[in-house]
Amino acid sequence: MSGSVAFISVIAVWAAGWLINIRLARSAAANTRFVRFLVPLIFGLSLLIMWELLVRLLEISPVILPAPTAIAERFSQSIPLLWADFVQTVIKGAMTGYVIGALAALIVALLADRSAFLTRGILPVGGFMAALPIVGTAPIFVKWLGSDWESKAAVVGVMVFFPILVNIVAGLRDTTAMQRDLMRTYGAGYWATLFKLRLPAAMPFIFNGLKIATTLALIGAIVAEFFGSPTVGMGFRISTSVGQLALDVVWAEIVVAAIAGSAFYGLAAWAEGRVTFWHPSQRT
Repeated sequence: MSGSVAFISVIAVWAAGWLINIRLARSAAANTRFVRFLVPLIFGLSLLIMWELLVRLLEISPVILPAPTAIAERFSQSIPLLWADFVQTVIKGAMTGYVIGALAALIVALLADRSAFLTRGILPVGGFMAALPIVGTAPIFVKWLGSDWESKAAVVGVMVFFPILVNIVAGLRDTTAMQRDLMRTYGAGYWATLFKLRLPAAMPFIFNGLKIATTLALIGAIVAEFFGSPTVGMGFRISTSVGQLALDVVWAEIVVAAIAGSAFYGLAAWAEGRVTFWHPSQRT
């Protein structure tokens, strides 16, 4: 009986959320910022309510799947612990590695741009590096650099290097022959052409690589902590909590990771909008 009630309740919640979103999408204010924010919010709330109903009505064990309210309660009770894990994994490991990998990719791309031989050589090597499994490279960096955040930053740097490099190289080639000829008629040398024409034209490509790398950085930092870390960090907390069957702690860490990843990506997208406001992709 409880299964039928749970099924009917879930269908009712889904139908209500669906109908509300349809009405909003067809309303006169459909293209306003408020409605564009409200539609995914209603969708997310509908999923959370359905999740809560299924867990409560079917009496699913919290070891298997905790309810959203239980996760929220654990989250509120563990804010100091979650903050310490966030600083260790995201600020120290992911952000540091992200910056190092991005700067290295930019330097290598500029060097490759000056040498056709280097371009033909570095891209296959970069592709090889991108194909390396993190479960193989993370233990090596832990052995080399220790179990603290430095080894995690190195893993992240390797992971984000290639996608950013490929996008920068592609972006630098995006100008037309007519545009380059016009710069030469103005007497512009290589560096003037680079900074006034080719780098601005490459910005959409560069930000595309930076946005892709935001998710890779967070995943790399968390997974790398599975292979050795001090007694702090999101990866460490997830691995130890799973062994202790504390699934509410695991889900609380997942919530932190989701919020951090969304904020990280949003920051990159916001910077892209400010820098490439002239590009057709930014016009609404």
